[in-house]
Amino acid sequence: MGELLGLTVAQAAAKIAAGDVSAAEYFGAWQGAAAGDELNAYLWSVENAGDYEVKDGPLGGIPVAVKDIFCTEGTPTTAGSRIIEGYRPPYTATAVRRLDAAGARVLGKTNMDEFAMGSSNENSAYGPVLNPWDRGRVPGGSSGGSAAAVAGGLAPCAIGTDTGGSIRQPASLCGIVGLKPTYGAISRYGMIAFASSLDQCGPLTRDVTDAALLLAAMQGRDPCDSTSVGIEGGIAAPSREDLKGLRFGVPSELARDTFDAGVRAVFEATLARIEELGGEIAEVALPSAEHGISAYYVIAPAEASSNLARYDGVRYGMRSGGDGDLLEMYETTRAEGFGTEVKRRIMLGTYALSSGYYEAYYGQAQKVRTRIAEDFKAAFAEVDFVVTPTSPTVAFGLGEKTADPLSMYLNDFFTVPMSLAGIPAISIPAGLAEPEGGGRRLPVGFQIAAPAFAEQKLLEASYALERAIGFDARPEGVDG
Repeated sequence: MGELLGLTVAQAAAKIAAGDVSAAEYFGAWQGAAAGDELNAYLWSVENAGDYEVKDGPLGGIPVAVKDIFCTEGTPTTAGSRIIEGYRPPYTATAVRRLDAAGARVLGKTNMDEFAMGSSNENSAYGPVLNPWDRGRVPGGSSGGSAAAVAGGLAPCAIGTDTGGSIRQPASLCGIVGLKPTYGAISRYGMIAFASSLDQCGPLTRDVTDAALLLAAMQGRDPCDSTSVGIEGGIAAPSREDLKGLRFGVPSELARDTFDAGVRAVFEATLARIEELGGEIAEVALPSAEHGISAYYVIAPAEASSNLARYDGVRYGMRSGGDGDLLEMYETTRAEGFGTEVKRRIMLGTYALSSGYYEAYYGQAQKVRTRIAEDFKAAFAEVDFVVTPTSPTVAFGLGEKTADPLSMYLNDFFTVPMSLAGIPAISIPAGLAEPEGGGRRLPVGFQIAAPAFAEQKLLEASYALERAIGFDARPEGVDG
C-alpha cells in the first residue's frame, strides 16, 4: 500500500492507464488512508471503495478530496457550518463534475473554516484541522482540510477555494503546492458563495505537474456561471528546465519587515536559486498593495453579508425559535447557526454597506482594489512574475491568534493583493524554517504571481523552480 500512496497523481494515472495498477486497488488504498484520518481533515469520506468503471481520461481512477464548500449530489455539504448541517444538494458543482468527466472520483469532503472565512481552520463548526507536521499547530485556512489531507497522506490531491489566500496559505503551511487560478478560469457554479467577486476554485497537490493536471480538467467556460471564461488554449503538463530570459519582480512594499527571519532566509535562498537557473531578479513597485488587507476586509465581508442573508430559517438552512414572531426566528436562527467569525464579518459587511457609510468604506475599498490591479499591470510591463513569501510565518499554534482577529487577518498579507487583482498565483514549498521562538522546522511557501490567464507560463516557471529546489520533506510517518 505504501508504494501506491507514494505515487503522484501523474504517476498513478499513467500506471492505471497502462494496466500496471488496478484502479480499484488504488482507490481502496486511499479510502483506507482517509478512514484513518486523525487530523480532522475530513467531514465525510467514502466508506466502501467498491467496484466502479474507470472512465477514460487524464485522471482516470484518481481519488480527489473535495473541500466541503462544493455541492456534491446526494452527499453532505456543510461549508463548515451548523446552519446547513445535513444538507444534501440535488446537483454537483461544475468543477467536481469536470473532474469526474476526466476520470477522477470523489474520495471525501474536507473540513474548512465556516463559509471559507478564516486563515487557520479553527473556525469550522466541526472542530479545527491539525497540521500533519505538528498537531499542535494550524494547517492554515480556509482550505485547511484539503491541504492537511494531501500533506498528511490522506489524499493524493484535493481542491479548495481561494478568496484571499485560502488555497495558497494552507499549501504553504503544509508544505504542498496550491494554485489560485485567474478569476473566471474555473466555474463557481455549485460552490457555496463567500465573496462572489473574489472566490475561485483551485488545486492542492504534491507537485506542480499534478496541479496542472487538475487545472486542465476543471478550467473552462460554463453557461451556469456568467463570470467564467476559461483559459484560452487550455493547460498542458509543464516541462521547462530553466528560467533563462524570465524576470521576477520583488515588490518592496510587500518585503519590509513583515515576515519571520526563518521565512526571509528561505525566501532569499529561493531568489538565489532563480538566478542560478538563469532568471533575473528585479525590484518592482506595488504602491497600493500594502493597503490590500484593509480593502479586502471591507469588500469580502460586504459581499458575505449579502450572500449569507439567504440563511434565515425560511429559504435555506436550519430554523430555530419557538412561538415568537418572524424577526425573533430570524435572530435566533442566525445566532445559533453561525459561528463567531462569520457573525463578525456579516456585521462588518452590513455596516460598510449601510446608508451613509457605503462610499466611505465600500466605495473607497473598491478604488483601492482598482489601484492594486493597475499596479500589477504596470509591474508586469517590466517583469514576467511577481514573487513574495506566501505566508509571513510558518504554521502557528492552535489558539495562538484566535483572540486577535487583526493578527489572524495579517496572515493573508502576501496573498490578498493577487486576489483583489484577480490574477493567478501559486505557492510551492521552498524549504523548512524554525518558528519564531524555536521548535521543529516547518514548511515555508514561495509565491509566484503572473498576469491574468498566464497560468501555463506560471506553471512552467514553477515547475523549473520546483525541480531545482528539490523539496522532498514529508511529515513524520507520511509516505512520499
